[in-house]
Parts: sequence; C-alpha cells; structure tokens
Amino acid sequence: MLEVENLHAYYGKSHILQGVEFKVGEGEIVSLLGRNGVGRSTTCKSIMGLVPPRGSVRFKGEELAGLSAHKIARKGIGYVPEDRLVFSGLTTRENLEMGVQKAGADVRWSIDDAYRLFPRLSERAEVKADLLSGGEQQMLSMCRTMMGNPSLVMIDEPTEGLAPQIVEQVGDFLLEVAASGVSILLVEQKLSIAMRVSHRVYVMGHGQIVFEGTPKDLEDDAAIRKEWLEV
Repeated sequence: MLEVENLHAYYGKSHILQGVEFKVGEGEIVSLLGRNGVGRSTTCKSIMGLVPPRGSVRFKGEELAGLSAHKIARKGIGYVPEDRLVFSGLTTRENLEMGVQKAGADVRWSIDDAYRLFPRLSERAEVKADLLSGGEQQMLSMCRTMMGNPSLVMIDEPTEGLAPQIVEQVGDFLLEVAASGVSILLVEQKLSIAMRVSHRVYVMGHGQIVFEGTPKDLEDDAAIRKEWLEV
C-alpha cells in the first residue's frame, strides 16, 4: 500500500533522512522505532508533504512526493502528530465532527465507534478540548483522524506520557483499526506496545533504516536493541 524508496529530507543544511526505504501493506501495523532525533517524525512529515521529500513515496501505486499535505490527505492518508493539535476551543464532540468525511463517502468509522473504543470521550463529549487530560486529548486526536476514513494512518508517539491503563487502550485501538483493513505506520519509543501490536518493525539510526523484521526477530537480536534502542 505504501512504498517509500530512497527518501531524503533536509532542515536547512542538515541532512536528516538519508535514503530511507520501507513498505507498509494493507491492514498491516508497521512500527518505526529508534531513539529521539533519528528522523522518525521527519519521515512521517515527509510522507505527508509537510517537509519537502526527495525520493519516492508511492501510495496505492501513485507517486505522492511533491504533492501538498491536503492533497495527500485526500488520497487517503491520515496523520496524528506527536503534539496532538486538537481544536482547544471546540468540545470533544465538535472536534470529532470536524474530522467526519463528507456525505456519500465510504464511511467506515463513526463518532459512535470513537465512543465505543474510548468511553471516556463519550463522558467528556461536551467538554472543551483544552480542558481534557493529555490522555483524553490523545484519544480524541486519533479518533478525529479516523473520522476521515483513511486507508492508512501515521501515528506519532501515541503513548508518550500516558498512564499504563491508557497505553493498553491505545494498543487495543490500533489492533481494531488494523482489523478493519486500515494500515498503520506507528512511530513509537515504547518497545512493549510496538512489540505487542506490530506485524513488522523497522529500526532507524542516523536517518537510515538499520533493521527490518518481525517483533520476534527484534526480540532475538540483542545487538541491534543495544546499539540502536536501549538508553
């Protein structure tokens, strides 16, 4: 579904991504792992057109590199950034309504689905988003993106700063999204959640992919974990 080849990206003169290559299949959860600063978030932003990419980004066989972010979103790619970016002056329900696909579209996700997966959002439906906790804002950000019925969603550090119980809920949410046929590119630092939900994992280091395999492959490769993941 998503094929990234020889992807390069720059911030000024800084060469952040240096030939990144990976694939995400239909209904697959693929995790992009690595320490802070190795280029994982930049990879998502480059795919989304928020950072000018050099190289190839193909989605369903169509080249996306060079398109604007709103055109890429209309192709069926959703993006949940690390900083969540909820509409603080709107209620939880209004935030979800902002993400709803236009009438007549192939609707796979509804506001009722969001409330079912995260009952706390239903309880806080009429509360303004800036009064929600960090965990509630993360739930809202992910569900609002799903209201647009993407075929693939990129989620950047969804469990950062969340309580263990909420982390488990996020993991269950990711599994349900994938079970519905939606592909997921997950940027994550918590190995526990990535290893639980991922079909495959890639490890990044110094702007390049340094490992590709299944969670079991990574579990068995102590050298890779020590060099590129452990603090």
